[in-house]
Amino acid sequence: MDYGETRGKRKQKQKNSVPVLSKKTSQEYFEGRLEDVKAGESQYPHFSVSMSIPEFIKRGDCVETSPETSLAGRIMSKRSSSSKLFFYDLHGDGCKVQVMAKADESTLDEAEFSKLHAKVKHGDIVGVIGFPMKTKKGELTLLSRSFTLLSYCLHMIADTSKKTENWSPGQPRNPTSYILKDKEIIYRQRYLDLMINNDAHKILLAKSNITSYIRSYLTKQNFLEVETPVMSMSVGGGAAKPFSVHHGDKTTEMYLRIAPELYLKQLVVGGLGRVFEIGKQFRNEGIDMTHHPEFTSCEFYMAYADYNELMTMTEDLLSGLVKEITGGCKIKYHANGYDKEPIEIDFTPPFRRLDMIDELEKAAQLEIPKDLASKEANTYLIAACARLDVNCASPQTTSRLLGKLVEKYLEEMCVNPTFIIHHPVIMSAFAKSQKHNDGFTERFELYIAKQELCNAYTELNDPVSQRKRFDHQLMERECGDEEAMILDEGCY
Repeated sequence: MDYGETRGKRKQKQKNSVPVLSKKTSQEYFEGRLEDVKAGESQYPHFSVSMSIPEFIKRGDCVETSPETSLAGRIMSKRSSSSKLFFYDLHGDGCKVQVMAKADESTLDEAEFSKLHAKVKHGDIVGVIGFPMKTKKGELTLLSRSFTLLSYCLHMIADTSKKTENWSPGQPRNPTSYILKDKEIIYRQRYLDLMINNDAHKILLAKSNITSYIRSYLTKQNFLEVETPVMSMSVGGGAAKPFSVHHGDKTTEMYLRIAPELYLKQLVVGGLGRVFEIGKQFRNEGIDMTHHPEFTSCEFYMAYADYNELMTMTEDLLSGLVKEITGGCKIKYHANGYDKEPIEIDFTPPFRRLDMIDELEKAAQLEIPKDLASKEANTYLIAACARLDVNCASPQTTSRLLGKLVEKYLEEMCVNPTFIIHHPVIMSAFAKSQKHNDGFTERFELYIAKQELCNAYTELNDPVSQRKRFDHQLMERECGDEEAMILDEGCY
């Protein structure tokens, strides 16, 4: 008898597998499940597993010699052929395995068996002890002898829709067959998205692997990982508005850092030539799909290196990372959501390089005055933005106007990894000027899929020039630019 995918009642079972449990209201469902909990003889029992679901799947080719196995996970699909035979999809750690519960294989009598499996609902966490087997269609299955309800899912799982599943006999099934439809739920209740949508699980796993790769890469390059303060009496290291916090014991106001830059530089001054930190930054600004007030960054400093070396290093790091994670240098990226066609991004080095002002003048058909610090340049850019329908909120400083123009005309050109290089001095308070052009710096920003991914430069180490840059920042702040940096005398 085939207990696999081609049973005579397969169509009816597929209907039962859709996670729409009842027409009751959520409150009625919740109250009904609470009654199930109260009626249980042993609520929330202890249970030990012999292996994880991914480990079980990896050992799937040895089912004939596998001993009794205990697994635990969340039920995301339930299919019944009769009161004596049930099939479940058991999910855990981003993988899925089929469980078959058959009355004549169970340690329970038929009445107990039927009562137990009638109580099991979509979303419950269960523990299963049994033996591995394969159906005639080749699907790895755990034949249950003991089936324990470990944790009741008291609430109805959010509204879902079926997702296309490609499956070949003998291969593990896709870990998920359903996706959340309500985007509000996806972003406000991420645990539900992780529970139902395996793509969310893959993203979280990829983020962990990316962080591990970056840490490993820098460590192999003899960088020392450090931790610097998150709260400080002053804020610096970037052009951004900080969060303020109140220290109760000291009865004083402090700031959450917008960057670890100044502390890392102090370590370099102290003699540590190569340092890096992977940590949280906080910027009191707007929120959208590509910006968040709280984010993780990696920042490193390398003594005696310039921006050319950093660009080469960035190409090596990112191309190696993409190859490590995906197996190649080209990826598919859903820039406009998973319901749109993805774009292809090629991380094969070397990356394209765009000289900021030269390329901006070509793209927007501008003739920007050479002295960017002059009043003439500011007046020209204000008029250009008005003519080109580029909105720049007050204060309309030259650096902010240039930033808005670059955003519209150059960032849109950066789908594949692209360095925008040679920023004007007025936009780059900490960057060293070019050898033969004092008005521009040895700085680059890396854009991928039209989004900024990296900002780097040859460090300015002339204290006199640095002080002038700080003074310029103070002037912009006095003009109303809240993102302009505060002068920290300790860093001068």
